[in-house]
Amino acid sequence: QVQLVESGGGLVQTGGSLRLSCAASGRSFSSYAMGWFRQAPGKGREFVAAISRGGGSTAYADSVKGRFTISRDNAKNTVYLQMNSLKPEDTAVYYCAASRAYYSENTENYDYWGQGTQVTVSS
Repeated sequence: QVQLVESGGGLVQTGGSLRLSCAASGRSFSSYAMGWFRQAPGKGREFVAAISRGGGSTAYADSVKGRFTISRDNAKNTVYLQMNSLKPEDTAVYYCAASRAYYSENTENYDYWGQGTQVTVSS
């Protein structure tokens, strides 16, 4: 069992930056691939970024490539999402998720989810 708690969301102006954190409790954080997803009002949950167990491989949605960076610190049981050059269309609730399988863009591959943190980008 893994419990995930996101933090770091908030209100920021267009072009600003935020860093989201996701702290994991439970055993063997390093055995989980991790992902970030987001959900805007009235829309489905969409993939943002993912990272492999050891952190050596990452994947990004085209919409955030070059602006967002996912990283992890297995010693601290934490995964991060650095978000730069934020746009109003980045406004959403951001969720982190843990997968016992390979890191993936597919929500169905993830076994545990956090409660989400709101990110609002004003124009």
